[in-house]
Amino acid sequence: MTIIPMDRTRTANGASGGTPVLEARGLTKHFPVHTHRSARRDVVHAVEDVTLALPQAGITAVVGESGSGKSTLARLLAQLIKPTAGAVLLDGAPASSRQRYARQVQLVLQDPFSSLNPVHNTRYHLARPLRLHGLASGANLDTQIAELLERVALSPSFAAKYPHELSGGQRQRVAIARALAMQPRVLLADEPVSMLDVSVRAGVLSLLDSLRKDADMGILMITHDLSTAAHFADKIAVMYLGRIVEHGTASEVVRNPQHPYTKALLSVVPKRDPRHAAAPQILTGETPDPVDVPAGCRFHPRCPVAVEQCRTEDPALRVPAPVAGSGHLAACHLA
Repeated sequence: MTIIPMDRTRTANGASGGTPVLEARGLTKHFPVHTHRSARRDVVHAVEDVTLALPQAGITAVVGESGSGKSTLARLLAQLIKPTAGAVLLDGAPASSRQRYARQVQLVLQDPFSSLNPVHNTRYHLARPLRLHGLASGANLDTQIAELLERVALSPSFAAKYPHELSGGQRQRVAIARALAMQPRVLLADEPVSMLDVSVRAGVLSLLDSLRKDADMGILMITHDLSTAAHFADKIAVMYLGRIVEHGTASEVVRNPQHPYTKALLSVVPKRDPRHAAAPQILTGETPDPVDVPAGCRFHPRCPVAVEQCRTEDPALRVPAPVAGSGHLAACHLA
């Protein structure tokens, strides 16, 4: 997929800069572990001091390599795991109850092959949340199930099918329909197309885009594919080793990247016109151990332009001088 930067400016009804429906404030998650190096308890720094706001009717993409903390962030936002520090806010306040929060914020997992119980048909998967939360019963139940299937571009006849009778794309649509049964305001999509064939990815992504527009739904999309984020997201947050290192509108991040890590990710994305392609910036070395995070900037051991300040001082996420006033943030001393 090639990158075609798009102007994602929204109207008041779907403004990317509107009041956030979901926020992470200083969100941190450490997983305790025992290492072979010592008997003391160390921790995996999975997510570190992440602040992020998801507007109503907007798509924010969180991009980064495997192990950068993206999926842990999604599970923190879904309140499936508790943070070590920081807070998750819905409409500016902590959730009043777990059940209410689950109604408002739904998570769609990466693997459509394991997210559905193979011994139950589609009707069961969609009926269960409707019954549990008192959203439908009796004759109205099958009507609601048919409407949910049509909403994700599947015919009502799919209600009788079992997971093994569905393609990967159809399973993912059923998983999305199950999340929509709760009538959420926020959808957290963790790598929603990474395990699907290229031929069906565009259809699932278009479905998410239509939900944002038609249902006024905020969507957080976790992905390692920067070109997908550039096509479908309003905003992009780039994560590296648990931290957000760059954040801004999709068009600004793609056209004017400020962090060396973002530049390296963009350099390997195929361009539509090969004559305009820059030389790939191949990062050397491995991502540092999240148990033993480097001092200073976390990216400096692999950064091609690091200076001495990068090795000793951790840069704050700030507005770089070249893009002041745009809301574009980067955690780099040289930005």
